[in-house]
Amino acid sequence: MSSSNLIKVAAALVLGAALGLVYGWVIDPVEYTDVPPNILREDYRVDYVLMVAEAYRRDFDAETAARRLAVLGSESPAVITAAALDYANRNAFTPGEIQTLQGLLTAMQTYHPQGNSSP
Repeated sequence: MSSSNLIKVAAALVLGAALGLVYGWVIDPVEYTDVPPNILREDYRVDYVLMVAEAYRRDFDAETAARRLAVLGSESPAVITAAALDYANRNAFTPGEIQTLQGLLTAMQTYHPQGNSSP
């Protein structure tokens, strides 16, 4: 293969890659909709847990709070809330937000599902 043919192939590859990137990033980028919460980044997961904590602070419904937290994974609601509280402490959340998360954590540590009855 001659030198001019290699230059043409290289130019075609570069042009194709550039056009592909422009199309994928500018013209028609991927838009995620209806994403399940269990695949969120950690900061968004913590925001979700904080919203659950704020709802719990308003209505004191541990059953609903636990069900809302269950969409974040297979861990117990207390473990999910503790991880969120740890993240909040490490990332300078406001004292009110930390207190709200602490209230939810306390509720989730003492929460027992109604469907489970021990003999």
